[in-house]
Amino acid sequence: MGSTLKPAGKENRTFSDKVILVTGAASGIGAAICRKFAGAGAKIGLIDSDEKNVKDMEHSLLESGAEAFAVKCDVSVEEECNFAVAAIIGRFGGIDVLVNNAGITQRSTFRDTLSSVYRKVMEINFFGSLYCTKAAVESIIARKGMIIVIESMAGVTPLLGRFGYCASKHALHGLFTTLRTEIRKYGAHVMTVCPGFVKTNLQTRALGADGSITTHPQSTIGRQTTPESVAEEIYKAALKRKNMVVLTFMGKLGYWISRIAPIFYEKLMARQFRSELEKSRI
Repeated sequence: MGSTLKPAGKENRTFSDKVILVTGAASGIGAAICRKFAGAGAKIGLIDSDEKNVKDMEHSLLESGAEAFAVKCDVSVEEECNFAVAAIIGRFGGIDVLVNNAGITQRSTFRDTLSSVYRKVMEINFFGSLYCTKAAVESIIARKGMIIVIESMAGVTPLLGRFGYCASKHALHGLFTTLRTEIRKYGAHVMTVCPGFVKTNLQTRALGADGSITTHPQSTIGRQTTPESVAEEIYKAALKRKNMVVLTFMGKLGYWISRIAPIFYEKLMARQFRSELEKSRI
């Protein structure tokens, strides 16, 4: 029988010998999550579109003594998601935790941005998570496991200049909070995670209005946190099977201001991001 995560309760929980599948595993938050859970004794399945880097990550985990298996996969293609998830299930016997982390972002004004850019962001951020979840959900339910979604503050608050990214993350929030209500009765769980600004290469690869990589500087709110810090908080929250995790002081502050005083929040954000949006139109 496959290993299982018990339903939420006060008992001690561990990820030792559990199978953790991480999308976007080759770098940034995804790589940090792989290292954190591997260090706790988990078996790691890695998915990423960058074949060289994901294989390098696999090799690094194997050298550290962890069990790891990487599969190249473009999550925007459903057939590739089905193949990759099936390959990891075939290797390890099942999946206990799926971490939907793969994503891209976009920085430009709504009026200037081509519709094709929004479609590309949705295909990777939203449909990529949907495809991987569809492929893994039966195994996760059978093992009373968990789906973790890296949703971002953009999934619960507005984020000026990142319209496609924000839309995709709001869509993830709706999909996965609803999925949680469906699979809870089987002992399975969904946890959404809302990091603020994290120092990764995501922003250096942000799409501009025409779909090319942006070159104008990005604006941030508060100090950027590290992928390792995010992975640590995700690990601790996963042990407790929390429903939603908002990270950093500024993230928590922004979350509550946006709910208590939404117009005030929008004005603050507009002022913070005004310079970036003006430069994006040059």
